[in-house]
Amino acid sequence: MTLKEYVKDRTVFLLINFILFIIIGGIMILVGVNIQIVFLIFCIWFFPLIIYVLTEYFKQKTFYNEITSIMENLDQKYLLPEVMKEPETVEGKALYEVLRQANKDMHEHVKSYRDRENEYREYIETWIHEIKTPIASTRLIIENNHSNVTQNIKEEVKKIEEYIEQVLYYSRSNNVSKDYLIKEVSLAGLVRSVIKRNSRDFISKGISIDLEKVEGTVFSDAKWLEFILNQLIGNAIKYIRERDGKVIIHTVQNENNIVLTIEDNGIGITEKDIHRVFEKGFTGENGRKFGKSTGIGLYLCKKLADQLGLGLTITSKIGEGTKVSIIFPLGSVVFMQ
Repeated sequence: MTLKEYVKDRTVFLLINFILFIIIGGIMILVGVNIQIVFLIFCIWFFPLIIYVLTEYFKQKTFYNEITSIMENLDQKYLLPEVMKEPETVEGKALYEVLRQANKDMHEHVKSYRDRENEYREYIETWIHEIKTPIASTRLIIENNHSNVTQNIKEEVKKIEEYIEQVLYYSRSNNVSKDYLIKEVSLAGLVRSVIKRNSRDFISKGISIDLEKVEGTVFSDAKWLEFILNQLIGNAIKYIRERDGKVIIHTVQNENNIVLTIEDNGIGITEKDIHRVFEKGFTGENGRKFGKSTGIGLYLCKKLADQLGLGLTITSKIGEGTKVSIIFPLGSVVFMQ
């Protein structure tokens, strides 16, 4: 707030005083009052008025500067009424009270929405656990009735289970800290577990798997890591070439991290899509072409990786393949001797 803006805001007040003085001064001159006395009255009238305006200006400028400074240093702007001092002016007190009421109302609304979100998440998790029972029964029926038809049904049930798992992890993705258990995880064991889980897809599509050099142990949650890795390998399988498909998995052990890389020789990702693959709901050209993408898998992987303190990068060349790397930083790594 500048002095010019402040004076402009009080133009009417100053103009009324000036007009009143002109009227009174004019009458005094008409009745023969000495011009010096009129000038003295002008000084007595406007000098205190100017002092008052300047005093109020600096008082309000200090108040607004204090608020601005607090706002600039606050990460959560809505906390302003809780950290600012209650002002002394009537206008300041009115503003302070409005901010307090708005803040209180905002907290009540946030709590209401948070309760709804928790209730919805709990329902989703309950539904997921309930739906597993008929799926398990379906698998049992399939195992007892082997045929080409039941084998096809089994493949579709596997897809349903993967989508259900994705929903479960999505519902918990905002509360990872309450759900994971940190312990030593062998990357080789983790990779073998995910490969075994997808073995039928590797075999049916004739995809070769090359575990060049997978080693190292990290501190993280095995369940969440397995989900991330399964999504990445699942994508590699989904967009692999029809012939001579190949997936290469290896680790690079650096001084400050271990990098686990999943590389395929699939169809690749276009340059215009590569920077958006971690966006929620983004399917890209390949997703629209093949009709198999939900736009959630990579988004979830990135979100969970961030919450676990891991890096996740992706590079690709159209027609040559895609390379995705999970970076385990210093502090999560147990170096192998």
